[in-house]
Amino acid sequence: MIYDVIIIGGGVIGCCIARTLSKYDLKVALIEKEADIASGTTKANSGVVHAGYAAPREYSKRDLCIRGNKLYTQAAEELNFPFQRIGSFVVALEENQIKELEEERKLGIQDGIPGLELILDKQKIKYMEPNITDNVVGVLHAPSAGIVSPYEMTFALAENAAMNGVKFFRNHKVSKIKHQNYIFTITTKSGVFKSRNVINAAGLFARKISRMVGLDYFEILPRKGEYILFDRNAMHLNKILFPIPTKVSKGILVCPTLHGNTFVGPNAQNINDKKDISTTEAGLKEILEGGRLLVPNLPLRASIRNFAGLRAIPDSYDFIIDNTDIYGFINVAGILSPGLSSCFAIAEKVIGFLELLGVELKIKEDYNPIRPKPDRFKDLSKEELDRKIMENASWGRIICRCETIPEAEILNAIHAPVGATTVDGIKFRCRPGMGRCQGGFCRPRVIEILSRELNISYEEVTKRGEDTNFLVGKTKEFVLDELRVGEEE
Repeated sequence: MIYDVIIIGGGVIGCCIARTLSKYDLKVALIEKEADIASGTTKANSGVVHAGYAAPREYSKRDLCIRGNKLYTQAAEELNFPFQRIGSFVVALEENQIKELEEERKLGIQDGIPGLELILDKQKIKYMEPNITDNVVGVLHAPSAGIVSPYEMTFALAENAAMNGVKFFRNHKVSKIKHQNYIFTITTKSGVFKSRNVINAAGLFARKISRMVGLDYFEILPRKGEYILFDRNAMHLNKILFPIPTKVSKGILVCPTLHGNTFVGPNAQNINDKKDISTTEAGLKEILEGGRLLVPNLPLRASIRNFAGLRAIPDSYDFIIDNTDIYGFINVAGILSPGLSSCFAIAEKVIGFLELLGVELKIKEDYNPIRPKPDRFKDLSKEELDRKIMENASWGRIICRCETIPEAEILNAIHAPVGATTVDGIKFRCRPGMGRCQGGFCRPRVIEILSRELNISYEEVTKRGEDTNFLVGKTKEFVLDELRVGEEE
């Protein structure tokens, strides 16, 4: 089979392109090297949908962010992923920073960012966000900024794309690409694929993929960002809080999540190892100090998890979205912040490139843009829940106590289009293991359910794919083996 388009990379960018392509009468596939989609930068993203004023005007990512932000409203309605426009503050702590905020406001309004407002009235600022530091002297308020769950959104994109015919291949690490007679032959560790067009959305590994077809015109540097996550309802923030940005990053922010948590981070550390997602004492200290400048009373005793993510930083510091010299090969690389905010606009741009290549973009007669909203225990009334339990007893078996997740939600996550096959896949789709105990009670039950539903042994169940198995055998078998070895000796 020859595909019309193959996308390499199953992060939010790759899945957004896949979903956008799914409306056309094309044969489309997405190849992901990990056991699940949303396993790289997407998984450890801040989840902020930026208004778009932060990037320099000469960068394409500014226009793409402003456009992408506007497209979120329709996408959230169609795909039923959680999204809220709560607005953001850029916080000035010194009088000499006000001029900078005013310039950002003026340029942002010229570029079509709605509602930008410079607020200097401290009483009004404190009313809008009571937790903000008393040292605030002014804020730039962007009401169009919002928060989203980046991995839940990516799963929604993938599910809708699959519903509309896109094929997903996970555990397929690309090892070779050959281009001959206008056909790409892509070799992975698990199979061979052919396609007329290839979209490289491989994140941190985009340069490696690009070099496979002889294109080597950009560098990708991994930048690590560490976070601290606080327990649900430990603090209630109304706004996303940013410091005055630096040339390196938007700075250490304090931000609420859609599920009632609050986090502080990230910092920005350029590293060489594209797999290093460790946290460090120095890094955590840095983000706490930065966060306390904005919110002095961070609930440190309510910290439930530290984690880190890697961002793909191109040497240009702007998005690399190119219809390259290799006919049919499109690079979508170096999608650093605000990539999540820009994803729908990036997908539009890629579609435009395919049109220039002569790809026939005929909309399917049966295209369905709606991804049904998943049933959630927390969203159901008592009457609805009683009815569901009567029809299906798994709605009454609570697996995760912290987040109140019944077995039915886990089963739905496994059997959804592009469903979960790992413990982390379950965790990020429906939250068991995200609560206060971080999986201490529910993980054994999740392993049991995965084993049963996928018809694999407990030993084959993994945290996030290859070489992350939880179990290696039964304890008594190991003891007996040790005794036998002792007797033989």
